[in-house]
Amino acid sequence: MSDKLQYETPLSTRYASREMLENFGDAKRFRLWRKLWIALAESEMELGLPITRAQVEELKAHAEDIDFARAEEYERQVRHDVMAHVKAFGDAAPDAAGILHLGATSCFVDCNSEIMILRDGLTILRKKLVNVMEKLKEFALKYKDLPTLGFTHLQPAQLTTVGKRATLWLQDLMLDYESLTDLFGKVRLRGVKGTTGTQASFLDLFDGDGEKVKELERRVVEKLGYSAAEVYPVTGQTYPRKFDYNVLCVLSQIAQSAYKFSNDLRILQNMKEIEEPFETAQIGSSAMAYKRNPMRCERISSLARYMISLPVNSAVTAGTQWFERTLDDSANRRIVNAQAFLTVDAILDLYMNVAEGLVVYEKMIARHVAAELPFMATENILMECVKAGGDRQKLHERIRTLSQEAGMAVKREGKDNDLLSRIAQDEMFAAVHDRLGEIVDAKKFVGRAPAQTEEFITAHILPILARHKDLLGAHGEVRV
Repeated sequence: MSDKLQYETPLSTRYASREMLENFGDAKRFRLWRKLWIALAESEMELGLPITRAQVEELKAHAEDIDFARAEEYERQVRHDVMAHVKAFGDAAPDAAGILHLGATSCFVDCNSEIMILRDGLTILRKKLVNVMEKLKEFALKYKDLPTLGFTHLQPAQLTTVGKRATLWLQDLMLDYESLTDLFGKVRLRGVKGTTGTQASFLDLFDGDGEKVKELERRVVEKLGYSAAEVYPVTGQTYPRKFDYNVLCVLSQIAQSAYKFSNDLRILQNMKEIEEPFETAQIGSSAMAYKRNPMRCERISSLARYMISLPVNSAVTAGTQWFERTLDDSANRRIVNAQAFLTVDAILDLYMNVAEGLVVYEKMIARHVAAELPFMATENILMECVKAGGDRQKLHERIRTLSQEAGMAVKREGKDNDLLSRIAQDEMFAAVHDRLGEIVDAKKFVGRAPAQTEEFITAHILPILARHKDLLGAHGEVRV
């Protein structure tokens, strides 16, 4: 039970999923340390060091039963987290205590386990990302034909469709998926490199046999599920901290995409066109009972803003690793790496939840279209009248005057846009009086938006979803 007298990060108590919290939890981290120590001891035994099979088996038998209280007590004594767990593991497997951590430095367990945790975190995020894409894909196809006002400079512009707009959100996520996929191909373990990366301690253990040292690293990483190509060729004491920066940059990209979506939706909700889900018992405002505030999208925006600020932290860390390593990265990375993943995990859960429950108000969208479309249709009306024998310059001047009069009536008097009525009563436009409704059909003003939506999804989104069909079917949970 949590201690309410002490501060706890809201990422743990309110936002992130249990799956991601466990990924960065102590139990997983320290079990990975033990897995690394076992892989090292077993590989050293196989290559001829004086380690017995019984010692290795004893370590394996106690891989999971970590005495956290004992390890914490040791750390208070020695002020060193890795050595505290070496001692606690040695207590659990006393016959193997003397060969534990043989030739290794703390970063053997710390760096290699961190890479594995980061990779598992990326795997969790990839699943959520493709599920968001699946839900937006369904939304885009459902509304591919529904005309809506486009906006540039947040001012009404040419029409698009609701579905086509959703492809813009989808394309952002597609780019994030590509960055994430590229990142998976660059995940590498630190491997078995020794204190400053020279493997000197292991060279001593194997009496100067460099080939055995290389084979030791190959065997250890293979036992961890990695290939020889998935190891940094050279390191100092740690894996390159630029990798952390690269990871956080990709996480920032995902946050940026979610930020864009959440801001767009907040504006659309203000316009009463599209809303995020709102539950029956949900309260929008403690004072204004009628309100349906977009709290989920506001939370996405809030968390995204935090995530976007984090890569610069890792950039500074990467740039200040003096020579082979300095420890001023340690406390910082314990915070920033985990919090970045917890933040994006929460963002994607929210994004998924919103995307699968979007509410579209088609009549309000049509009303807004109708308020602006007459102005957009003036060129079409003008051309049709010219085709019927009218004078282009005279028609242009007249429709300009009528448009300004209608615009002023809207702005100054709060009236509906009556430009079409004015045109219908003006004899200069008699040639189109019986076709005005046809000319201003909104679907004629959306260009290739419906086709673009289908083409984009077929060519770019469906292949991604097919590649990860085993991951689909997830739902976004809003914890509070």
